[in-house]
Amino acid sequence: MLRKLLSAIFALLVLAAICVAAYFNQQFTIRQVNKVRGMYYVYKGDKAYQNYKMPMAIKYYNKGLSLYPDHYGAWYNLGNLYVAYEDYYSALNAYEQAFKHNPRMMIARMNYGIIASEKLGDFDSALKQYNQIIKTKRHLVSIPYVYDNTISYKENKAIAYYNIGVTYRLKSLYSSADWEKQRKYLVKAIKAYKKSIEINPNSYDAQFNLGLAYHAAGNYDEAGRCYCKAISLVPTNYEAHYNLAVLLRKLGHYKEAYEEIDKATTLITALDENSVTQQYVAIVMNDISRNAYNKEYRKHLENVLEAEESKTKEHMAKSKDDIKTKETKKDKEKGTITSKGINFVNGKIVTTDELDQAILDDFGTCSALKYFEPDYNN
Repeated sequence: MLRKLLSAIFALLVLAAICVAAYFNQQFTIRQVNKVRGMYYVYKGDKAYQNYKMPMAIKYYNKGLSLYPDHYGAWYNLGNLYVAYEDYYSALNAYEQAFKHNPRMMIARMNYGIIASEKLGDFDSALKQYNQIIKTKRHLVSIPYVYDNTISYKENKAIAYYNIGVTYRLKSLYSSADWEKQRKYLVKAIKAYKKSIEINPNSYDAQFNLGLAYHAAGNYDEAGRCYCKAISLVPTNYEAHYNLAVLLRKLGHYKEAYEEIDKATTLITALDENSVTQQYVAIVMNDISRNAYNKEYRKHLENVLEAEESKTKEHMAKSKDDIKTKETKKDKEKGTITSKGINFVNGKIVTTDELDQAILDDFGTCSALKYFEPDYNN
């Protein structure tokens, strides 16, 4: 009985102490209560976000942040939602609040820079955030098979340098009336792209955009080498093939220009790009063909076509001989013939892994690279 009485007295004393503390620390108590309420609304916002109920998510996030403004994750999600609704100024404010409350939140700074630069043309604000990402020091931790933050840190720096390059190239486009400014910004863009490539040599985007910057600056040898490198990295992206074709057309190398624009056309068709892109590429292709004709390449193209036709006939004949002489499987009911290189099903050629690889190798080969080597004109 005495023990129960003492327990009750102790509980009352604790409650009294809490009440006294709350009375003399009202601001602290209010903040804690609001934090709990804010977290609840942020939780509801997260659920709405996950279920693609965007207006409801915005409502809950704003309610939660009015009570608990330090929740940087909610600010970041809110910024993404505003971007989806193309409310870019509200998005910038949300991202800014996110990295204000968590200065090491690099993704918020990155998104801020992209929206400021590419949607609002506020290049200086974008560059400020990209440079802050590069300057931010992080404690690198690498525990094999457990944890490694060195990769993400390097990736962030590489992407930041890449975005700096994009921003300076956009600045150069806006300064087209002032060649000195345009040239200055292109030099800075090239420097940033090269920094990005030093960190991530296998970045198609950095290689391709470095080529664009060199192309715009009139350094055609470097531009050609970059386009060829980008093609070798990702043979199935039509942009590098297209830009290389345009560059080769300008330099008068129509045969190789035709090869590249033909690859670009094939990839655009395969990717089902919009008709405007297809029409524009077709115009360039026709122009290259016309120039090739005017430069007496018509005979050369005919020889190439004859050689290709002859090669195709030989290949088909060899394939038939292989089918007859090598071990094959026939399914008479389905009309299927299988060989190592090509499959014929009901009279139609069906691609194999070997054929896919051959096509990929062909698209990844840059036959024009020789024109951009330092000793080509010597």
